[in-house]
Amino acid sequence: MTEFEYVTGEPANAGPAVTALKLNPPFPPHAIPKGAQPTKVPMDFMPQLPLSERNRRWDGLRKRMLMAGVDMLLFLGNDIYWDMGNSNIRYVANAAFKMGTHLSFFMDKDPVVWSFVAHMNRPYNFLLSVQDWVQDVRTARGLVEIAADIEDRGLHRGRIGIVGFNSTIQTTTTLLSGDVKALEKLLPNVDFVDMTWALQQMRMVKSEVEIDVMREAGKISQKVLKALVKGAKPGRLECEVYADMIHAQIANGGEPNIFNLFASGPIDHPTEELWHLLHGMDQPVMPSRRPLKDNDLIVTEWHTKYGGYLVHTEYTVYVGEKPPTELTDIFKVCVESLDASREAFQPGRTLREAWEAIRAPAEKAGYDFVELGFHAMGLASPEFPTVIYKPGYGSNALNGSRIGDLVLEEGMCFGNNLDLYNPRWKSDIGCMYSDFMVVRPGGAELLINTPREIGIGGEA
Repeated sequence: MTEFEYVTGEPANAGPAVTALKLNPPFPPHAIPKGAQPTKVPMDFMPQLPLSERNRRWDGLRKRMLMAGVDMLLFLGNDIYWDMGNSNIRYVANAAFKMGTHLSFFMDKDPVVWSFVAHMNRPYNFLLSVQDWVQDVRTARGLVEIAADIEDRGLHRGRIGIVGFNSTIQTTTTLLSGDVKALEKLLPNVDFVDMTWALQQMRMVKSEVEIDVMREAGKISQKVLKALVKGAKPGRLECEVYADMIHAQIANGGEPNIFNLFASGPIDHPTEELWHLLHGMDQPVMPSRRPLKDNDLIVTEWHTKYGGYLVHTEYTVYVGEKPPTELTDIFKVCVESLDASREAFQPGRTLREAWEAIRAPAEKAGYDFVELGFHAMGLASPEFPTVIYKPGYGSNALNGSRIGDLVLEEGMCFGNNLDLYNPRWKSDIGCMYSDFMVVRPGGAELLINTPREIGIGGEA
């Protein structure tokens, strides 16, 4: 006869301060076979990163903690900006849930993943079935429990680094004000400092392990691109083509994380009527149920996410048999800029040398741009460094301000932003184009190999 034991989701190793809180158990006693352990079968069907990669990251992070004089790090995750609010937790723990994840990371003890919510962790937390980096995964019962655990470890009078999320768009570290105030009240003798910068720095240059994962994302992106082109036929709805792309992404192993800046519309329209066809648009304004027509244009930018890692693709598709010469001329210059990117992305080149080379073909042709440059990517986007705007325009975090003399390093990864238009032709019609590049000696490695001709809708 099978023997049973009972679990309630409470941590087996809770200290006296946590125990004294007398928090509700996450769930009522739940019978499981005695000695039963979480299955590891799902690991065979999901991307995995080796323990050697974990050890490299933990060592690098602890060295930065030592130099910064902090006793531990507390990561506060959230699902801001397409779940990128969890990117730093995924970098360190290789595990996170969209519903809520925090992480306690220590100098000389194993980390603790705090996972919300209780009913998702019964009979156990599934993060234990999809990774082997962290074994102490607890059902989170709020910051009061995390603060008590910090007290049990004797760190409640120390210096604690807080890690949130930031990027070259989310330039302010994203932390919930209520969380910060609660921590200050629960741990009044702690000196809290922002350590998000340390993770930004560590993630700037990718390891070969990370690049291997992004290569797989690049293969999926190729299939997304083919689905876009094949489905872009007259009579089909924008939302149907969009759904084709998302199906290709998820059905081929990509994470169900939908970032697709899509736009479509007629190339020929009344001059007093403006269309938004210089760059794709965000949800929920796209996609609509508008049917595609002959002589329509599709411009789109999408991220393919695999194992947490993002690759970036931009492409232009013409709906019809033969695109206008003016459009193909713009696309040809986009390709020239792509080739210039590949040549420029070599170790030792400066960022300024790269963006000047990338912009030279458009300047020669007399074209203008919405974005023309590059943005770093990995677990988030856009990472540092990013240069897509003209000097003096837009956010300084995106226009090259003060970073022109910084030097490229092998292993930096960039998505191209080659979004051109000819102001002498149409001010609201342009082309989008990109690949995903790894900085390498002799020229960048391309992870997608985006077609070098404009897409013709309906072609397989």
